[in-house]
Amino acid sequence: MRFSFEMPAGVRFGRGAVRENADLLALGRRAFVVAGRRSGRVCGALADVEAALTAEGVAFETSESVTNNPNVRECRALGEKARAFGADFIVGVGGGSPLDAAKAVAVFAANDIPEERLFQYGYAGGVLPIAAVPTTSGTGSEVTPWSIMTDDTAQTKRSFGGPLTFPRVALLDPGYTESLPYDVTLHTGMDAFQHCFESFLSMRATPVTDALNLYALGLFGECMEPLARGEHAGIRDMLMLISMLGGMAIAQTGTTLMHAMGYPLTYFHGIPHGRANSIVLPAYLDALEAHRPKRLAQALSALGLTKAALSGYARQHFPAEIHPSEAELRLYARQTAKKNPEATTGVPGDPESLFALYRSLF
Repeated sequence: MRFSFEMPAGVRFGRGAVRENADLLALGRRAFVVAGRRSGRVCGALADVEAALTAEGVAFETSESVTNNPNVRECRALGEKARAFGADFIVGVGGGSPLDAAKAVAVFAANDIPEERLFQYGYAGGVLPIAAVPTTSGTGSEVTPWSIMTDDTAQTKRSFGGPLTFPRVALLDPGYTESLPYDVTLHTGMDAFQHCFESFLSMRATPVTDALNLYALGLFGECMEPLARGEHAGIRDMLMLISMLGGMAIAQTGTTLMHAMGYPLTYFHGIPHGRANSIVLPAYLDALEAHRPKRLAQALSALGLTKAALSGYARQHFPAEIHPSEAELRLYARQTAKKNPEATTGVPGDPESLFALYRSLF
């Protein structure tokens, strides 16, 4: 047996994590803070970060401009601003979009390179150190090296990352998620579950990721009904823990077919990421039942559900309300095939097989 496990991010989890660990947040003397347009300020995370940096004598500049599903162009522009400010580290505050953007900014701040070069890991100027403060419980980006960018040229979402894009420190305070509306909590919560579920089903799974994922799936099984009903007050801490564990797992394994199939729904239809994956979930389960039945049974056992029950949950709460044409579905299948889902999931990944899965959903 051989496997590796890399998790260089220093994690502090709990309410008050930023206020109590200002010294860990200060990774240098000049910080460029990357945040979304609203959420970081509304939940109080951004104010806590700015207060912590001030207390440590760190000069900082804050940009509250990151959009949902950020593209490479906007991140390159922010990287130029960070370089002009003389930043020696980056702080990402927000959900998956600001945290992913922070990693791209950390690359562009240290490297004056073309946009396309971002996706070829290995940068001559290195990567600025990154601190991450999540305000949603979904992507786990605070403990992964991966960043997902919208690539308008390729009309899809693409990822990049490597050892240097791991955040140096992750400060997780579930209290920041208290102000999230129902739909954001639901969609990000599903994304956290999907990371754990897919990582366990991944061909790259290891004994360590199995331990993380099986524990997290058991927790999520307890959260599913309160999550769907909007009874979120009692599960906020648990959801952030699941998100973090899923992030630690996909940092090792990556995601699989469900994410690959969900990306076109987000790019072409604007469907939130966790919701898009949930629409795809029934087809994903069918593919797994046909090709990875034993592994699927173990994951479902950890959740405490049958395949029919999980598929029914997805169809009930995430109905497919779009109507792509056959030509569109074939385009989605071709794009998904380029991500080589057979290597990650162990199911047929040719365009025709993927088209059949898409067609079963719509």
